[in-house]
Amino acid sequence: METKTQLAKLGLFDAKVPRYTSYPTAPHFSTEVGADHFSSWIRAISPGASVSLYIHVPFCRRLCWFCACRTQGTQSDRPVMAYLDTLKSELALLKRELPQGVTLNRLHWGGGTPTLLSPSMMQDLAGTIFDVAPLGESAEFSVEIDPNEIDEARLDVLAASGMNRASIGVQDFDEEIQQTIGRIQGYDVTRDAAIMIRERGVASLNADILFGLPHQSQERMTTSVQKLLSLNPDRVALYGYAHVPWMARRQSMIPSEALPTPAERLDLFETARRLFLWDNYEEIGIDHFATQSDGLSFAKKAGTLRRNFQGYTDDTSDVLIGVGASSISKFPQGYAQNAPATSAHTGAIRDGRFSTARGHVFSEDDRLRARMIEALMCDFRVDLADITNRFGVAQTQVMQMLDGIATQFPDMVNVDETGLFVPPKARALTRMMARSLDAYDLSKAGHSSAI
Repeated sequence: METKTQLAKLGLFDAKVPRYTSYPTAPHFSTEVGADHFSSWIRAISPGASVSLYIHVPFCRRLCWFCACRTQGTQSDRPVMAYLDTLKSELALLKRELPQGVTLNRLHWGGGTPTLLSPSMMQDLAGTIFDVAPLGESAEFSVEIDPNEIDEARLDVLAASGMNRASIGVQDFDEEIQQTIGRIQGYDVTRDAAIMIRERGVASLNADILFGLPHQSQERMTTSVQKLLSLNPDRVALYGYAHVPWMARRQSMIPSEALPTPAERLDLFETARRLFLWDNYEEIGIDHFATQSDGLSFAKKAGTLRRNFQGYTDDTSDVLIGVGASSISKFPQGYAQNAPATSAHTGAIRDGRFSTARGHVFSEDDRLRARMIEALMCDFRVDLADITNRFGVAQTQVMQMLDGIATQFPDMVNVDETGLFVPPKARALTRMMARSLDAYDLSKAGHSSAI
């Protein structure tokens, strides 16, 4: 109770802050970055390099009210087939620009619901991707799977194409909560999907679950987490529901009066966290958990844990290429985002050009702050010697930034000659600490609750 009081005094329950899956965050991207930047950054990749590729499928058979992703509902395959043609054309453009010998270290299909593609569409898309760049040795091919939108035939194609990690969105198993957020997905359906995935030799299963949903209580959270644990996921993302109806209008369907308070959100998180730890999961960063044999656990121990748009990752590639409407690419030079609207994206690709609509070119200050924020989010530690050696900056400059965190959060961090360390009692404040390292004006964008 004393710690919760301290957290409240420091503003945890009132703050709105970014999730820091990128720095600078996407609201600060500008239209000064366009298709020419994207093309030149693709061409600058070293021949034979290993890169990551993200494929965005922005369609769902039904739109869940809680979701803030850029998606559109469709009951017909016609727009999906047209979009697949656009993806194939975009991949052809990419192949034309990509240096020789590039392989894929990571391949991820996200959305939306990529599993609404028919088996033949999946096979066609996978073949087109591997014609551009094959999977490298020990590569990871992951797909977001909707248990309501999957069957044996589609899983057969995915497994045959090399999928070795599957990700299932759970959200919550409670029926009332599912009705309230517009996501009906029973435990039996989810369990059957997990069994089918395992039967095909897929080595790893991810799952997402949310806290902060309407009508959630600690008792209901406990029940849902225990059901999730019965599926033996290798990796779990425990995300806080972000209620942003001004950004995602469908969230206006969710009664705000049924949402837990920020203090209750913390209790829900801690309830789930304890259950994962009791089941011998390794705590990864601020909101992930993994089995001891999962790659995230190894990355945490090795100090190679990273954070990107999909959350925590052990992917060490310098390049992430996003394909599809709204997809974001990251290069050593900066970020590039495709046109968010499917129509605008399709129009650009039909004209024979990439649809890059905005992005950001990194400054040296961006790179410095991005690494410090990532170190905080991944390791709860900023190593002074590592930062100064990596970026060639004076120790006094870095220490001034770290002292600023210590001043803003008294008695909650340890700062000494080695750098800064965030002890367990203060880790709920990590995103707020990252914000103190952010040089951009955060008032221009609406962000989610700090907890």
